[in-house]
Amino acid sequence: MGKHEAVTEGAEGPVQFSVDRSSPVPLYFQLSQQLEAAIETGKLAPGSLLGNEIELAGRLGLSRPTVRQAIQSLVDKGLLVRRRGIGTQVVHSQVKRPLELSSLYDDLEAAGQKPATKVLLNTTTEATAEVAAALGVAEGEEVALVERLRLTHGEPMAHLRNHLPLGLIELETAQLESTGLYRLMRNAGITLHSARQAVGARVADAAEAERLAEEAGAPLLTMQRTTFDDTGRAVEFGSHVYRASRYAFEFQLLVRP
Repeated sequence: MGKHEAVTEGAEGPVQFSVDRSSPVPLYFQLSQQLEAAIETGKLAPGSLLGNEIELAGRLGLSRPTVRQAIQSLVDKGLLVRRRGIGTQVVHSQVKRPLELSSLYDDLEAAGQKPATKVLLNTTTEATAEVAAALGVAEGEEVALVERLRLTHGEPMAHLRNHLPLGLIELETAQLESTGLYRLMRNAGITLHSARQAVGARVADAAEAERLAEEAGAPLLTMQRTTFDDTGRAVEFGSHVYRASRYAFEFQLLVRP
């Protein structure tokens, strides 16, 4: 009875796991939940080693089948991989992003995912019919266009394409690579108030697959968002693509009274 604990060396120091035999929660599930939390918060970064199942079972006072079941559940989710002669290794975490008016950069930073940005394009262009309708400008009018590749732990996660009204804010490439677009807007005195958003899915074409380190035909999540400030002005139109293997949207559903 009681708790058994084990410590694994993570990216930012020791990571402690414990199982409580007096709890009604299955022991394998207790371990898998703690492992997943450590991966999602970056305490166990990609490349971290857990050692082999026998060692982990011994340190936690668990049977090897129990530890194997916990690890297999995370292997099935794509978070861990077993490597012959090496042991169990962290592959990556999947970001679960709540559907709220926040930027991907801020969400990743809050989750300990160490976001990085590569600016692919920072220019102006003529508004297409879709962009013009979203931003409330005339078709063919000049608008700002920013394309970025967002990475976590050195791996690409999303391709972000944003159109903004020309002259809304200064869009310096160095700033775009060091922080999020919404943070730049807030720093410029823009109060973000609401957004209209659509989420979808499709498969990656060859160019997208190469850009996001996926195979052609891999599933991608898509999101289009038009964001408005507190005066009702459209301040950005985003068209983003995310790796489904690394990213998920979370919904909170409420029953109408």
